[in-house]
Amino acid sequence: MPARVEITPQAYEEAQQLDEPIYSRVMAIVVIPEEDYDRFLDLAAAVGDAELSGLPDLLPSGNYPAVEALRVGLARKLVKRRWAAGLTQVQVARRAGIRPETLNRIEKAKVTADTATVAKIMRVLEGAHRNQGAARD
Repeated sequence: MPARVEITPQAYEEAQQLDEPIYSRVMAIVVIPEEDYDRFLDLAAAVGDAELSGLPDLLPSGNYPAVEALRVGLARKLVKRRWAAGLTQVQVARRAGIRPETLNRIEKAKVTADTATVAKIMRVLEGAHRNQGAARD
């Protein structure tokens, strides 16, 4: 049986802070009609209310099981980036050349995705973000 690897809650939080953004952000001020603003607020509230994968229970040692905790971290980041891109799981999966069920399991932190699969998903999300930025210009 393989050895259990653990990560402290503090180390987990620090690791999450090290994540580099997939794009650089530029601040802009946008003037929009009030009804559009209200609609965007409603959409943001719906996204904020959506359920993200939760961290696993702490072990008796006070640490998280490392693999499970890191799965959750990846899942949360992918879901947030997909939402920001305005894409569904099916859209991302098709564009990435993977099955929607596979993306669903990754986003629910049920499986450990291989590097190639994560790279395919990230290419789709980065491309969608670039396209959104170009559409705004």
